[in-house]
Amino acid sequence: MNMPSGRRERKKAATRQKIADAALRLFLERGYDAVGIRDVAAEADVAVTTLFSHFASKEALVFEQDEDFEQRLAQAVTRRAPHEPLIPALRREIQALVRHCTADGAGPIWRMIDASPALREYEESMRLRHAESLAAAIAADPDLSPSATASRAIARFVIDAYSLAREAADPEAAVDEIFRMIEAAWEATRP
Repeated sequence: MNMPSGRRERKKAATRQKIADAALRLFLERGYDAVGIRDVAAEADVAVTTLFSHFASKEALVFEQDEDFEQRLAQAVTRRAPHEPLIPALRREIQALVRHCTADGAGPIWRMIDASPALREYEESMRLRHAESLAAAIAADPDLSPSATASRAIARFVIDAYSLAREAADPEAAVDEIFRMIEAAWEATRP
């Protein structure tokens, strides 16, 4: 996550993190469905309106790094070195994101998400949004010039790679296996 530079931005980021940490702690202690927005606001010592100025919904509290995830994927496309191939850049970013989400302590969070229909639905809508954002970044790159369909398909494959690898017994091996397929699909789109 990018660190805000100004004092005001740092305070907002700290408040946002305090809210997210309080929410996650309560969700894991009591269960997602047993905790209300007012409980989270009280635990974080903020007003409910402050909570909603940082998070659009209760589900968003669980996925507090959603925007950072989306930005990192787009930046893997836009900030890669000149003439660096697309797929290895995306693979490196997905590998880093998978390592982060499979680190020690992440298991209870994913079990909570898997157990909640509301969180699974929210995650699916996030994945679609991330795929569209990534597809836009791919399509906008003048060095790549893929069709809109190819951009969207590769983006969805990459987003699915993250989800599949996260759930695999050996996440790193899963990323390797999936990205071999993505590379082949990408090559099939090249003129």
